[in-house]
Amino acid sequence: MSKASDILDNVSKVIVGKRNVSELVLTSIIAGGHVLLEDVPGTGKTMMAKSFAKSIDGEFSRIQFTPDLLPSDITGVHVYNQKEGEFVFRRGPVFANVILADEINRATPRTQSALLECMEEHQVTVDGEYSKLAEPFIVIATQNPIETAGTYQLPEAQLDRFLMKINMGYPEKDDEVLILNRFLTSNPEITLEKVATCEDIIAMKEDVKNVYIHPVLIEYIVELARMTRNEENVLTGVSPRGTLGMLNAARAYAYVAGRDYVVPEDIKILAPYVWAHRLVLQAGFMNRDNKEQIIGNVVSKTAVPTEDWNR
Repeated sequence: MSKASDILDNVSKVIVGKRNVSELVLTSIIAGGHVLLEDVPGTGKTMMAKSFAKSIDGEFSRIQFTPDLLPSDITGVHVYNQKEGEFVFRRGPVFANVILADEINRATPRTQSALLECMEEHQVTVDGEYSKLAEPFIVIATQNPIETAGTYQLPEAQLDRFLMKINMGYPEKDDEVLILNRFLTSNPEITLEKVATCEDIIAMKEDVKNVYIHPVLIEYIVELARMTRNEENVLTGVSPRGTLGMLNAARAYAYVAGRDYVVPEDIKILAPYVWAHRLVLQAGFMNRDNKEQIIGNVVSKTAVPTEDWNR
């Protein structure tokens, strides 16, 4: 568990007052998932991604999504090598450990879909040839929820590939004062050191598989998901991919918290982040607040099982 704590402590040198967000991002990483950070500009979304990349000494790649970005700009393309007299594959920026998909909703749906195979299968197919991506492979995407001009709404299939959707939020007053003081003389991001390796992340992902979850809690996850499918104003509730995502996220969250077993509170905390963005609502109800409220209502009216969770 020391490595997880080391990573969180290291990120907190740059990202002040957002320990809970850092824990969620790390949870997603070691659960093998991807993260969508949504908030207004200037709240630290990009810096969060870069800080995690530096902390685990992973190869970092930033893709600035724009309307004219092509799928080949992400995955790579075959180019003709005149010297060798053959086509060679020139890798795109997706071949890295931590991918920052900045302002992902500014690209066209066709370009956004180029990430689907990468995120789900950790591979790229170009001209019928398969190429495996690096491990660990983590996509941290950002989007601005208040701008609509020049943006494209993420399709449900794309949203469903993100394990979590997290809002950064503004810092508290004391935290913002601390941020300004830290940046008085230099940028703390520049001096950020690595405290783990990609191999450590892979090892933690294996350790998470040993975190115990009681069979009753598995039923609890399924019951919550089934209730979202029967909620008023919900067209499509949480899918089996969503329940599997919650299973993995709950075990990883318990691991980050220093436990080798899951408790109901883990599931209740994670539910809005893992499930809200997966809901498809009827017209007139399609906004983030309604989705989170629906998840909150489902959690509040579902009886929490009581057992000895530690095996």
